[in-house]
Amino acid sequence: MHLRSVDFHQSKYPTKDSYPFNLSVFQQTKYITFDAPVSFFVGENGSGKSTLLKALSRSCGIYIWQESERARYNHNPYEDKFSNYLAIKWADGMVSGSFFGSDIFHHFTQILDEWAAADPGQLIYFGGRSLMTQSHGESLMSFFRSRYKIKGLYLLDEPETALSPRSQLALLELLMNTTGSDHAQFIIATHSPILLACPRASIFSFDYSPIKKIRYEETEHYRIYKDFLENRTSYLQRLRQAD
Repeated sequence: MHLRSVDFHQSKYPTKDSYPFNLSVFQQTKYITFDAPVSFFVGENGSGKSTLLKALSRSCGIYIWQESERARYNHNPYEDKFSNYLAIKWADGMVSGSFFGSDIFHHFTQILDEWAAADPGQLIYFGGRSLMTQSHGESLMSFFRSRYKIKGLYLLDEPETALSPRSQLALLELLMNTTGSDHAQFIIATHSPILLACPRASIFSFDYSPIKKIRYEETEHYRIYKDFLENRTSYLQRLRQAD
């Protein structure tokens, strides 16, 4: 592991009334220790897992690709300040890395194409093909296979969004093979029961306060999918009755 832990400086929070400082999960969690090459953040939407992932990226000096800021109604001035109240500990010095978010990946592919227009050699790194000419799922896997060969810390926000189940299995295989040499560490926010099955991974649930490490079989993702697949007919009947 490159990133050993993160501490939450709760006494220094600028407010406890605005997001993300108003979330009980951040008010009650003192620290998280990363003890596996792959760590997953799970929890309901709005539980704070993606917010913490981005704050970790900023604290680790990892750039987040994004389009120019647009005007927003009722802008929250605290939303991007969370990293100021985190303290990270490296295992053996700072390493480089990258942040992946499916919502900003398209912007990255556009920039890459602009670079390739001036220097086509840029695409060799991604299999010799423009990511814009590949399907979204193909371009994601091309990016993952090329980027994660490099030693570093990699943070991914719901990478399964544009991946078919087969492609999710391909990403799972990549995670298993890449982490065996101690050169890569992954922290991933996900809803995918396929990715969560990664052997020896740590799973942190944001549905508890403080954040709690749980087993794969304890995740809601596993339990709901398993129950649905084994009892599909009764599930569908209950849904019809609800209508």
